[in-house]
Amino acid sequence: MNDEKQPLLTGPSNSIDIVEQSVELVAEPVSASREKPKGDYHPAAERCLEHPTSNFDTLIHLLKGNIGTGILAMPDAFKNAGLVIGVFGTLIMGAICTHCMHVLVQCAHELCIRSQKPALSFSEVVEDSFASGPASLRPYAKTMKNIVNIFLVITQLGFCCVYFLFVATNLEDTMRFFHINLSVHHYLALLFPLILALAMVKNLKYLTPVSLIASIMTAWGLVITFYYIFQDLPPTNTVKAFSSWHQLPLYFGTAIYAFEGIGVVLPLENNMKTPEDFGGWNGVLNTGMVIVAALYTAIGFFGYLKYGEHVKGSITLNLPSSLLAQSVRAVMAASIFLSYGLQFYVPMNIVWPFVKSKLTSEQALKHGEAVTRFILITITFLAAAVIPNLSGIISLVGAFSSSALALIFPPLIEIMTCWPDQLGQNNWKLWKDIVIIIFGFTGFVFGTFINVKNIFFHD
Repeated sequence: MNDEKQPLLTGPSNSIDIVEQSVELVAEPVSASREKPKGDYHPAAERCLEHPTSNFDTLIHLLKGNIGTGILAMPDAFKNAGLVIGVFGTLIMGAICTHCMHVLVQCAHELCIRSQKPALSFSEVVEDSFASGPASLRPYAKTMKNIVNIFLVITQLGFCCVYFLFVATNLEDTMRFFHINLSVHHYLALLFPLILALAMVKNLKYLTPVSLIASIMTAWGLVITFYYIFQDLPPTNTVKAFSSWHQLPLYFGTAIYAFEGIGVVLPLENNMKTPEDFGGWNGVLNTGMVIVAALYTAIGFFGYLKYGEHVKGSITLNLPSSLLAQSVRAVMAASIFLSYGLQFYVPMNIVWPFVKSKLTSEQALKHGEAVTRFILITITFLAAAVIPNLSGIISLVGAFSSSALALIFPPLIEIMTCWPDQLGQNNWKLWKDIVIIIFGFTGFVFGTFINVKNIFFHD
């Protein structure tokens, strides 16, 4: 739901990340004979939700959907940007990502009115926007929907890979305290059957208590982490204000990985009792993202100030060898381990219907889902084993897939939705969206290139 960024709530009792595809609407389809005039159609009024979420529920889920392993990597991001650039860059990145979330919600609302549907998923918004955009691009609507789904799968499998490696590296560090010296690959192999068993759980209802426990563990880990960071802070002139130009793409990848919670936005808004409270200057979205940006900036700033150039891919790995610090590593590892099943739910929710449509025999259908789960989990395991570089994987996932979902597709959706006569005076929306797309695409290209080079070709 950034981690973190995903599978969804069917009611306020669910303490889980948000799954984009699972908004349960029981309103009957609007038949052609009963279509309302577009000015009279209100999507929120057509949603029949069994357990609509309150504003507070939505805020908590928004925070959970945006705070995960990414926050622990922010000091490493600041190392690649420098202290001053890290602060301003993180706040600017947060503002742009939040704006893109607003854009996505507003376009989804407009497209729901046009199509007279109560709710749309991210990929459906892309499809409908292209279907109503310039005539030359309308034939590509279905293709764009598939591309977004592919990026969603890559992003979520990337998150799962990060989770795998995060748990293994923190276990490796914790077990050294007890004089057990195994490599990270050994811990990955030991974790594989456990994660496989956890990810075989098909019903999110059974993962709800697991997610609640993981949230409590995460909060505990962050509190103790801040306790250690704030002790004996050196002066700000002991670290760089600006790192170097060639390291900025690494910062971009990590920061956008941390902020990429856009997958949770539509499911959250779709499930609210009062969705009109989601937007606005003091709405749920802005309130939640201000808290997220403040937390990211704080842990990035003080974490980098505390440990300087020695800061690691997860700030937990820099904590001392005391029993309390070891408990933080163990607790955070357990929290992320328990969250794997929820993260895995999203790619499985997209991939399995496609695979299922290709299966014909009863035997294949009977065992197909389990085999698909096994293959996807194995992919995340192999990626973590081949690239045992936590900061590198986080930055690569952020630069490649998170930047596309958070910074490229939302402004593209707005251009398509508002085309040709709703782009504002002098087409200001068009130019604004083009600037954001260029920013996102630049980060996508350079961030991916630098990260791939550092991971696979670093001496």
